[in-house]
Amino acid sequence: MADAPLAGQLTSHAAERADEQPLYVPRKKIYPQAVKGRFRTIKWIVLAVTLGIYYFLPFIRWDRGPHAPNQAILVDLPNHRFYFFFIEIWPQEVYYITGLLILAALTLFLMNAVAGRVWCGYLCPQTVWTDLFYAVERLIEGDRRERTKRAKEKAILEIVTLRILKHSIWLLIAWWTGGAWVLYFADAPTLVGQLLTFQAPAIAYIWIGILTFTTYTLAGFMREQVCTYMCPWPRIQAALTDEYALNVTYRYDRGEPRGSMKKNEALKKQGLPAGDCIDCDQCVAVCPTGVDIRKGLQLDCIQCGLCIDACNTVMAKIGRAPNLIAYDTDMNVQARIEGRPETRRIVRPRTILYAGLIVTVGAIMLVSLAMRHTTDLSVMHDRNPLFVRLSDGSIRNGFTIRVANKNLEERRYALEVEGLPDARLDVVGGQVDQAGRAVIVVGPDQTLEARALVTAGGKPPSSTGLRFTLTDTASGETAHAGDHFMAP
Repeated sequence: MADAPLAGQLTSHAAERADEQPLYVPRKKIYPQAVKGRFRTIKWIVLAVTLGIYYFLPFIRWDRGPHAPNQAILVDLPNHRFYFFFIEIWPQEVYYITGLLILAALTLFLMNAVAGRVWCGYLCPQTVWTDLFYAVERLIEGDRRERTKRAKEKAILEIVTLRILKHSIWLLIAWWTGGAWVLYFADAPTLVGQLLTFQAPAIAYIWIGILTFTTYTLAGFMREQVCTYMCPWPRIQAALTDEYALNVTYRYDRGEPRGSMKKNEALKKQGLPAGDCIDCDQCVAVCPTGVDIRKGLQLDCIQCGLCIDACNTVMAKIGRAPNLIAYDTDMNVQARIEGRPETRRIVRPRTILYAGLIVTVGAIMLVSLAMRHTTDLSVMHDRNPLFVRLSDGSIRNGFTIRVANKNLEERRYALEVEGLPDARLDVVGGQVDQAGRAVIVVGPDQTLEARALVTAGGKPPSSTGLRFTLTDTASGETAHAGDHFMAP
């Protein structure tokens, strides 16, 4: 019983210490060291290609005729159009955007099934812009060792001057990033001129400011925190991956037990086990997220392969075989330990399924684009009144028709109705051709809304199905829409 008060005090102190725990783990600043090698070269190429496309694509021209914009890729919000080279997407064709999103998701799944987080390591916008910011940082402040040396020497004035220059260039990159995004929503050369002369719409400056701030913050300061904490993809891909997916792997069957080069050489001379890893920590020094790959696959690892380049450089210097770290699987590592043959299965049910779905969805979209009509017709019956009895006893129904002309020239359409014998069709404000058909003229790349009146004599049924047919008088292309004729 005498120990009870002491136990209570210990419990109370433990609770106080628990209450003092921080809400989140404070960030450890990471200064990745520069590295050269195959995967670093691939990342440079991807960076140059993707940023080149993003920054300069709005300035590419595409002639669509006199009645359409000539920007190759344009999101025309005022006119509700999306232009992609020779393709024009209307609002009612939003399913094409849905198809592109499905293709993007399936491609991401396929990439994950083949090589883990390869998207994160090479193609993710966060990775690409962070790499660019790192390149500017190293160009101005030097590599990791130079910055560490400058900090130890307390060269405050030099440090401040270099950092001001670095952040100025970062802000310019972020500003151009935001500006390039806005250029996809307006004619790029025109908007650039308006921005420079301060005549652009206020919304353009607002969005450029927002995107400048986010790019500068995410790529300049948050960096690996975006990949570790903010992005949901690491959690999703962890649930999608399997044992055959290639990941950046430390081959511990060859590297362990690790130790200094002298120590391991001495162990080998004594006939004792010694690994190829000399514990130089270069794989950690070059990692943009600060991961020690020797601890196994981790949520923070973006699979960029820079640790492979760093390790191969060290192995070449000490005269040992490359690829102590490589794209591999833990299953193969264990197989080598047990003397079993390695297994590599890129083609397997999972990858075949993803590839098949990609081909199927892509084919459906291509066929749909190739066969899509350039005319749309929709009909809506008047709600109040549903019908009107005229003085001669006939019944008249009113309809609102909407005709969409997706061509870039003016078109004449003849409108007819079927389903009710001896019914007469009139279009308010329309014309009549020689065959007595109602004619509607719709301008290039426009939608026309008109009022149509269908009149029937005698005693028609209370509800009769109608079929409206719209025919291009020049090309013969037709569009159809259905509704009902209402009567007492």
